[in-house]
Parts: sequence; C-alpha cells; structure tokens
Amino acid sequence: MSFDSLGLAPELLRALTAAGYDSATPIQAKAIPEVLAGHDLMASAQTGTGKTASFALPILQMLKASGEKTVPKGVRALILVPTRELAAQVLASVQRYGNGMRLSSAAIYGGVSERPQIAAASRGIDVLIATPGRLLDHFERGRLLLTGVELLVIDEADRMLDMG
Repeated sequence: MSFDSLGLAPELLRALTAAGYDSATPIQAKAIPEVLAGHDLMASAQTGTGKTASFALPILQMLKASGEKTVPKGVRALILVPTRELAAQVLASVQRYGNGMRLSSAAIYGGVSERPQIAAASRGIDVLIATPGRLLDHFERGRLLLTGVELLVIDEADRMLDMG
C-alpha cells in the first residue's frame, strides 16, 4: 500500500520519499489510519517492520494540523521507551520524518548530562521521547508539565514491564 493512500500530509510524504520509503508495511497500513482517526491502538509486530513510523507519522501530522503551540515546560506528545538507545533511535526517526514541519522534539534519558534536557524542557516540547526514570525525575523536579499531553505511546511496553 502506498503512503499516499494513508492520508498523510505532503510534508510527511516528502520526508518518506527522501528517506527512501515508497510503500507502507502491513503494520503501518493498519495502524496509521486508526491513529489518524483518533482511535486508541495496541499493536505488536516484529523488529524491523516499521512500528516507529506507525506511530510517529500520525503523531506529527496530528500535532501539525492542530496548530497549537507548546507552552513552556509543556509536552504535547509523549513516547515512553525502555532504554536510552531506543530513545535516541526514536528521536532520530521523529526528526527525520518531521523535517520541515516546525515541531520540536527531544529525548530525555539517563546516563547523559541533564543540562540540554532541562533547556529543551524549559522551552516546551511537541514530541518528547523519554525513559520512565528520567521522565519521572524531570517531572518531580517541576521541569516538565504533563497536563497538556495529547498523545501517548508506550513503545516496547512488554520490555519496559520486564525491566521493572
């Protein structure tokens, strides 16, 4: 199935073409229309099937379409991931797909300096990718407001639960 038939914005279609993607995988073909329609979704698929695009593309489209601005310390879309490696990987995908959409994105996770994370949070973040521990730390210290979260993704929830 082509990405054109999924109702994605022209900016996203251009980003997909630039990334070398020409057709949606089965998980993308099923998930993207559901998310764009505002439905809750629980999905699973093998590694390498395009799960990240399945949630990142509709999130970017929905945030852009709403036209709202992020408030200082605010977060509009929250993607929880179990590891810092996955946080960095998801952030790279969100930035690649959202190139030119004027939406901010950042990742917060442990094992690195907090200073850039604090700076990003103070400005507000459209799409935040975070590990649970570091998210909780920033939230408890008043660095993040989660009351404005419009969209929530729990990526690799099974792995997150296994980790405790």
